[in-house]
Amino acid sequence: MATDYDEPRVRPEDQPANESLEAIQAQRSATTQTALIDVEDGETAEGIDLPGADLSHEELLIQVIPQQEDEFTCMSCFLVHHRSQLAREKNGDKYCTECEG
Repeated sequence: MATDYDEPRVRPEDQPANESLEAIQAQRSATTQTALIDVEDGETAEGIDLPGADLSHEELLIQVIPQQEDEFTCMSCFLVHHRSQLAREKNGDKYCTECEG
């Protein structure tokens, strides 16, 4: 069924047609909640990293594990995948199912 968007809207019976703008705004502001950013107590602006920030003084706290025997690096997306995700191997280059899909 086609909808005629130019047709005047029918107001619900509980909303009077002559309600003032101030009354509508007061009603909406009473029911509307403001958005808040969830920030922990100890977190400050120093804890937030901005794009392009100089992080050369930072130290990695992650242990890097070498590629395992049952893993391969896809030559299209360059991600390390488990051998069960191997879709194709051509000239020694391996490709994952996501890139070949």
